[in-house]
Amino acid sequence: DTAFEYWTKATGLGDMASHYNLSLLYRNGHGVEKDEKMEVYHLDQAAICGHQFARFNLANVEWNNGRKERAIKHWIIAATL
Repeated sequence: DTAFEYWTKATGLGDMASHYNLSLLYRNGHGVEKDEKMEVYHLDQAAICGHQFARFNLANVEWNNGRKERAIKHWIIAATL
């Protein structure tokens, strides 16, 4: 089994670190095709669970997509985690 497969299984159990790790795979295309929608999905799931780096990266995605207000809110939340 690959890390992708283990992390995918772990996300089914609600593991926030696995969601974050999968977001990185999808962002960088390591072992999977680059997929921004899947990256954001996994960032969002990890952020909801309280993952600080996921929240920060989600803010960066929002900023880069022109959603400045949402980005600022995510950064504020990330700073308080």
